[in-house]
Amino acid sequence: MLSVYEGFFSGGARILHSDVVLGLREGGQHHSVLSMHGEVHREATRQPMENDACYRSLTAAGVEVTSLGRSFGPTGGPTAFTGPELAATARATAAADVILSLKEQPLELLNQAGLPLRPVVVCLHRSDPENQGQALDELKAAVASGRIAACVCCAESTRVAYEAAGIPGELLHVIPNGVDLLRFRPDPARRVLLRSALGIPDQAPAVVFAARYATMKNVPLFLRAAQAWLRREPDGHVLMCGAGMTEANLALRADIADAFGDGSRLPRGLHLLGVRGDMETVYAAADVVALTSSSGEAAPLCLIEGMMCGAVPVATDVGDTAAIVAGHGIITPQDPEAIGEAWADALARRAEFGASMALSRERFSRTRMIAAYAALLDRVHQGMGAAPLPEAL
Repeated sequence: MLSVYEGFFSGGARILHSDVVLGLREGGQHHSVLSMHGEVHREATRQPMENDACYRSLTAAGVEVTSLGRSFGPTGGPTAFTGPELAATARATAAADVILSLKEQPLELLNQAGLPLRPVVVCLHRSDPENQGQALDELKAAVASGRIAACVCCAESTRVAYEAAGIPGELLHVIPNGVDLLRFRPDPARRVLLRSALGIPDQAPAVVFAARYATMKNVPLFLRAAQAWLRREPDGHVLMCGAGMTEANLALRADIADAFGDGSRLPRGLHLLGVRGDMETVYAAADVVALTSSSGEAAPLCLIEGMMCGAVPVATDVGDTAAIVAGHGIITPQDPEAIGEAWADALARRAEFGASMALSRERFSRTRMIAAYAALLDRVHQGMGAAPLPEAL
């Protein structure tokens, strides 16, 4: 199997896909990864491939990771693929039986003429295909050419959105996201460890927001909700982590100043943690995991990981969040006062929600997810064996 990434940078889809690759490798499949970009400048953060946690976990497990060496910055990246880039891609694809495309963006590369034809499984992680630029057109072109053997949708909202956008329903398969339940679990020791490091008292309420700094995440709404909540809960703490969630991000500092009315210093109780490699510890230290996205989400990994660590999910109604949160937390309108009130309600009902979340752990199991991916890939491979695709001329 060959997975093709647009690049290695912080984000739930890359974390999820990399975990799938590791799980399939553990099950006996051979996997390698080709990244279009060697470094990416996004969310006010320069992210070289070698510094990425997913890259490190894959290579540590023996997965071969190569790159075309491209660089993507604020003004974009190179457009036309060069001869050496296409030659490297041809070598990588020729060695694979099946290709996994992490989202539809790598199809710009895989649709290039002259590459060996291999069945492609596209892994889709959003609910707004119309906002993916030319990527949707590349997906449609790959479907029309017969390259696409299947599309994995991480949520029902993804399947519905892509079918409505013109992707044949028979290609769309829903495999809900799952997480490692041994890693993501309530852990009093981790809770004490991080709270002690951040100066958060044991009994102080804490809300975590795990997201990259992007428009779809609606960071200004989150900050206004945090201001409303902290106004009523002066002993509360708000943890913000992800790419761009640092003081070095001037846009984030402006958002904080707009929400709290003081641009000279960080508000008391607000912690900017940036990209973290120990999210199980961050979630264990929190009481509530918040999501304020306005679009794009399908099955947000932060909600699942946070819930499995004991944090009550409070989210806006986007993608499959209502189905994920049902019985375990609270869905809110996109109103800061209502969100702040919901955080308070979630804290008051944490024992009730915690019992419900404990009973639902298997539903969010990584083992279940990996088995479903393996079964689909086996079917694609067997189909390829029965009717081999011709080599491109």
